Amino acid sequence: MRGLAGKSVLVTGASRGIGRGIALRFAEEGANVAVNHPGEAEEAREVVDTIRARGGTAFSVRADVAKAAQVRRMVERVVARFGQIDVLVNNAGVSPFYEFFDITEKVWDRTQAVNLKGVFLCSQAVARHMVDRRIPGRIVSTSSLSSYVGSRMQAHYCSSKAGVNLLMKSMAITLGPHGITCNSVLPGLVATKMNREIVDDPAIRRAYERQVPMRRLGQPQDMAAATAFLASDDARYITGAEILVDGGAFASFEWTATE
Repeated sequence: MRGLAGKSVLVTGASRGIGRGIALRFAEEGANVAVNHPGEAEEAREVVDTIRARGGTAFSVRADVAKAAQVRRMVERVVARFGQIDVLVNNAGVSPFYEFFDITEKVWDRTQAVNLKGVFLCSQAVARHMVDRRIPGRIVSTSSLSSYVGSRMQAHYCSSKAGVNLLMKSMAITLGPHGITCNSVLPGLVATKMNREIVDDPAIRRAYERQVPMRRLGQPQDMAAATAFLASDDARYITGAEILVDGGAFASFEWTATE
């Protein structure tokens, strides 16, 4: 992608799954990558080691994105290490499955805290740095197809991701005059550990794949490619946008009409 070599990128929730794929893709493009994790030190170290083994530059930084003080310290550490932050990828998220009447206040609060509040805290801290340094930065958030459609088992998750979409649009209005773009990537079902109950059950997996026009689940690399594009010079006039990366799932009548 044009313009990513030498850029400094902070990817939250980058120790596994989609975040890992994003971190590796940015490193392949020549970017310096800060691999955030909430406490998965060994998994984060593996990502960093993989990047370094391929000739890239990376380090890991622990922080709970739902905690303002930890977010501030994380941003300070990345700036101290790389000099500045050119790209923020808000990828950290949780996706617990619960029936509506089984969603506790604790589950609701934690889901909103990580998925929505975390995006706000990280974006605010990094955007302030970008504005102060006059950096024409990029902020990309991992949202979800579930921000467009409801789910019987994920009322808490769907609402948090819908909030991410509108937060990014609002940020686009505020930060556009500073040359900073703000966009969302909306994955469909992706083959990660987070979705292992679906991915590891052959019958359930085939049922989902039949509902997707591309006839397969998404891979972390698919989301990484879209994220890297939105962070590149090629996307310099794209802001406030939502990019579906779902194999056509949302376009499929069967997907939206089938439980």
